[in-house]
Amino acid sequence: MKALKANIRQIGNSRGVVIPKPMLAQAGLTDEAEISVEGGAIVLRRPASRAGWAEASRRVAEAGDDTLVMGEFGNADDAEHTW
Repeated sequence: MKALKANIRQIGNSRGVVIPKPMLAQAGLTDEAEISVEGGAIVLRRPASRAGWAEASRRVAEAGDDTLVMGEFGNADDAEHTW
């Protein structure tokens, strides 16, 4: 699809651009996107797939390789707070 000119609009305290539906479809974007700034351009990408993460974490746990690397971090001052 050819590049289009888009207006940047005020949306609350932020700014936004309306992306035409055909462009979203061409990029394979539906409800979520990863956004970054690269070389002075704002880039939207399909989020990385999380397929297989549950199985991979199960294997790590079964291998006993899921211990904390840096240990526990206590909040010594928590006892002084009223929750």
